[in-house]
Amino acid sequence: MKMITLILTSFALAIIVTYLVKLSYRRYQFLRKLKGLPGPKAYPIVGDSLEMLYLKRNELMKMNSEKRELYKSIYLEWSGPFAEIHLLRPEYVEVALKSTVNITKSMAYDFLHDWLGTGLLTSSGRKWQERRKMITPAFHFGILEDFVEIFGEKSRTLVEILKKQKFGEEFDIYPMITNCALDIICESAMGTTVNAQEKKDSDYVRAVYEVSELILYRALRPWLYAEFIWKMSSHGKAFYRNLKTLHDFTNKVIVERREATSKKCSLNESDDGVGKKKAFLDLLLEATENGHELSQADIREEVDTFMFEGHDTTAASIGWAIFLLGNNPEVQDRVVEELNDIFGDSDRLATIHDLNDMKYLEMVIKETLRLYPSVPFIGRLVTEDMVVGEHLIPAGVWVNIELFSVHRCRDHYSDPEKFNPDNFLPENTKSRHPFAYVPFSAGPRNCIGQKFALLEEKTILSSILRKFRVESTEKQEDICLMMDLVLRPESGVKIKMYPREQ
Repeated sequence: MKMITLILTSFALAIIVTYLVKLSYRRYQFLRKLKGLPGPKAYPIVGDSLEMLYLKRNELMKMNSEKRELYKSIYLEWSGPFAEIHLLRPEYVEVALKSTVNITKSMAYDFLHDWLGTGLLTSSGRKWQERRKMITPAFHFGILEDFVEIFGEKSRTLVEILKKQKFGEEFDIYPMITNCALDIICESAMGTTVNAQEKKDSDYVRAVYEVSELILYRALRPWLYAEFIWKMSSHGKAFYRNLKTLHDFTNKVIVERREATSKKCSLNESDDGVGKKKAFLDLLLEATENGHELSQADIREEVDTFMFEGHDTTAASIGWAIFLLGNNPEVQDRVVEELNDIFGDSDRLATIHDLNDMKYLEMVIKETLRLYPSVPFIGRLVTEDMVVGEHLIPAGVWVNIELFSVHRCRDHYSDPEKFNPDNFLPENTKSRHPFAYVPFSAGPRNCIGQKFALLEEKTILSSILRKFRVESTEKQEDICLMMDLVLRPESGVKIKMYPREQ
């Protein structure tokens, strides 16, 4: 009996030792592939992540800029035992973004799963491919045209609110822009109104802001990454309480919309192209995946994804554009001249044809997104070895695609920190590397809603500038960049506003 026990124990130990040897050898091979990459000094277990624990949120972007100047093109960091490679140049970013294999998002996106499930933003593999194919028609130009009226109506509400400000006195326009963007996305995505601009006590609006803030709070505190610890914490409990508000609201709208659609079908009714416009939700209700109707959960995660991606990012871009125009009156005057050519003395809402004619304003928006991309970093998990320049990036590495740094490459932009819409004149873009400007990502996982965003931004900005002259009270060199779920100015967008002469 003792002999059998001894044999079994020896056998078990042999298996364990063999496994550990294989594991160690794989780790050795992994580290060997990373050997030639530059980066800060790393320590066992903790890597080089200790410095992050002592940084304030408003210091993260400054630290990132310092590393860009130090390493120029690529560098390696260790978050504990996890390797993260930062790509800072267009030709390196091109390899990562064009890959049809390495499309899995990084661990940072895991914090969004409770809210968004595995919708288009967070899913990967076959599910992502099927959803992308299914949802793409919802962003067809003809459908986007229906949304332009919503953009105009909500922008007009924003203008009426801005008229109540005291002209010549400083105020923060950023919250007002955010509420306008939230109104637009709610009506476009769900076909329902929350009146974020006029109604100050909406549970849904409050929950959107709370959940967004709590996701960031968790992301910056590694000890809250474990699910059971997060759920027991006071912040975690607040997160799930607000999350229930969001999901209950979306579920209610979906049920009501589905019942209304079924009733219409049973009565054989039709809109005949007149009257009620279709929201993104309606298009999802009509869509099928592999011949099957999408479930309640399927639809909710896509609507929630559209809500999440479609309001904060757009608001940030518009806010930065206002800030830059307020600091560059000569550029603002050129935009207004273009708007006067389009609208004359008319007070009408912009049509899609008007928006397409706003060529210079589009250059302003592009230059804004070059300097301040709403999402300055994109994270991917490398699932298959890939070669970037002279470097082999092995499977198992997290890649951080730094759009903020890529947009500041000196060999593509002669004065990268200067706001210059002429960077996007045709003669200046034709010879530039195609991945030197990628605010909406690129390749197979590029942003599906970028045309929607551009039309919305043009509508809101043109509505404001037709009525008001804006003057920024802070300079570009003095602004502190804050990395939240989007890139924003820490102090908001402080401006003075004056009525534009008719």
